[in-house]
Amino acid sequence: MSAHTRVPGAHPGSDPTRVPAAGPGGGATSGADSGPDRGSVGSPPVRRARARLGIVVPALIVLLVLLWALLPGLFAPGSPTASVAPSLQAPSGEHWFGTDATGRDVFTRVVHGASHSILGAVVAVLVGFVVGTLLGVLAGSLGGPLDDVLMRLVDVLLAIPGLLLSLSVVILLGFGTTNAAIAVGVTSIAVFARLARAEVVRVRVSEYVEAAYGSGGTFLAVLRRHVLPNSLTPVVALAALQFGSAILQISTLGFLGYGAPPPTPEWGLLIAEGRNYVATAWWLTVLPGVVVVAVVLATNRLSRSIRSVPA
Repeated sequence: MSAHTRVPGAHPGSDPTRVPAAGPGGGATSGADSGPDRGSVGSPPVRRARARLGIVVPALIVLLVLLWALLPGLFAPGSPTASVAPSLQAPSGEHWFGTDATGRDVFTRVVHGASHSILGAVVAVLVGFVVGTLLGVLAGSLGGPLDDVLMRLVDVLLAIPGLLLSLSVVILLGFGTTNAAIAVGVTSIAVFARLARAEVVRVRVSEYVEAAYGSGGTFLAVLRRHVLPNSLTPVVALAALQFGSAILQISTLGFLGYGAPPPTPEWGLLIAEGRNYVATAWWLTVLPGVVVVAVVLATNRLSRSIRSVPA
């Protein structure tokens, strides 16, 4: 074919070598129809709906567990330590989580155990938040030798594995949910201290803080009015993230036998009591474990979602 040969059906002035693209029925398709469908999975409305769902579902889980902790009798009116049915009954409509080796209702024990685990997590987060933030603010605001000493102490705490440190503290304090919570809180002091110090140092060198000092502001006044309000927001967000981690760590100590003594319905202890019946009564460990995992994931997801919301 020569260079001057025209393709049949081509318009004058068009590219003779261009062939129209075929559509699904054999016809040509335009460029406007080749883009993604507006109702596709990745469209903005669908993404916004998924984002809302990602906040609503964890919030409902956390709300339910908080109601368990505050009003356990409303959801499980029976006694968590009384035998109410034959032992090792599988989950049913009467006993949602089945019964344990002594005939106690597992769902009732899980609901009443929420108060122990949630209260322990609150104590653990408060210990880490208050002590760690105080150390971080002192180190970041005063600086100098005090900063070096406090940060070396924080480095020592970070060098010790968290589980080993919490076990050491709970052995010194004694067994129990409160002591286990304090031990878990001690392991998070270093994390809060480092974050608080970094934020205080960042804010302390900002221009408006320098202007406050130049206007005659005292150290305590500038710290209270400018440094702390602008540096503690990430620390509060970290406290929300640590809440789920505290629940998991307290349950771990309870599973190892360093938490609440039997027959207290603490979540980690419930899982530990059913580990000898995994082959014959799987619900004793699986269902309480699912509750713990669901609560931890929900609190972490909810705290991250709240943290990502623009101010």
